[in-house]
Amino acid sequence: MATSAAPPQKDKLIFAPGATDSTTTDNNNQPTPQRAAQFQLSRLSRPSLSPSPFTQFHTWFTHPALTHSVPETTTLSTAHLPSGRVSSRVVYLKELDARGFVIYSNFGTSRKAADIATNPFASLCFWWKDVERQVRVEGRVERLTDQESQVYFDTRARGSRVGAWASRQSSVLTPRAEPDADTAPHQGEADAEVDDGRAELDAQVAEVQARFVGQEHIPVPPFWGGLRIVPETVEFWQGRESRLHDRFRYTRVDAVGSGEGSGEWKIERLSP
Repeated sequence: MATSAAPPQKDKLIFAPGATDSTTTDNNNQPTPQRAAQFQLSRLSRPSLSPSPFTQFHTWFTHPALTHSVPETTTLSTAHLPSGRVSSRVVYLKELDARGFVIYSNFGTSRKAADIATNPFASLCFWWKDVERQVRVEGRVERLTDQESQVYFDTRARGSRVGAWASRQSSVLTPRAEPDADTAPHQGEADAEVDDGRAELDAQVAEVQARFVGQEHIPVPPFWGGLRIVPETVEFWQGRESRLHDRFRYTRVDAVGSGEGSGEWKIERLSP
């Protein structure tokens, strides 16, 4: 016996979001919601996988369908101990080598820095809608040396290098005091923009710009640099119809090697 789509839930701000089917309506003459989208673009099997998760990741990362998207965006998740509270943010993958996945950020004042100081484990999650694929990476983290970080830092636009020095990432920016009524703009004049803390950041940027004026080479800040996630597990997820997805997990079975392609991995299919 066929079942109909669930009726709209009037007490919810969002419920089963998606497109509507204009060809059918409910009792209130409103378009009925469509069924959840199906994943039908591809499939994944054990023989098609590379023995190395790094090689397999590179194959997926360079898929022609991702040419016009931004495949390097990834969600970095960390957790603080002993509370166990998890925090996530979207960052850019900047490097992949024989040891792991590298991102760059502030590791002085940021939330991620506080988390990593108490817990050396982190995860990455990549989602590529155009190919209906997801990759999850879990492992220990290690900081790159200042010399390694400087190589990437030199490729950034000057404004981004200045910004790395200026920003006390995640610290609170204090608004300037609002003007008194006696000093407020007269009627008819354009209202002065109320500062919400941005002025403090602008002042910090101006200070750094003055510090490095006329200086092309800007050293990498001591609190900023690369973080490598050295994976213990890497999971490749390929969407399939009826949510019966193909999932394969690589688990490291020996110590991290030093050469390209080194290390042995166990590959297992996971239930969706």
